[in-house]
Amino acid sequence: MTTSTADQTAAEGAPLIAPSSVDHPLYDAVADACRTVFDPEIPVNIFDLGLVYTIAIDDENAVRIVMTLTAPGCPVAGEMPGWVQEAVEATPGVREVQVEMTFDPPWGMEMMSDEARLELGFM
Repeated sequence: MTTSTADQTAAEGAPLIAPSSVDHPLYDAVADACRTVFDPEIPVNIFDLGLVYTIAIDDENAVRIVMTLTAPGCPVAGEMPGWVQEAVEATPGVREVQVEMTFDPPWGMEMMSDEARLELGFM
């Protein structure tokens, strides 16, 4: 299969992480719900750790979360999406929640918030 230069450029310029619905009225509440979920091995919530890549909220208040883990072999890999789903489903106004796991791009310490870096002694 051949691709044109224009196709390659578009693909190369595409962001690896889809943008979040930061302007949606429920965004802050959903982000706060994600902050109630902690990685059991690190004393920081998953949102500030940078494990939540995308919070997409549609016009009918259905939430799609794309997240990762600090490592693919994380012992709670099978449980973490359910914890996030339960936390976000409890948010008033949320109609439904879908949590997707990805490892592309892989998580890195540069994805942590300043609060997480401070908590872990990196600042």
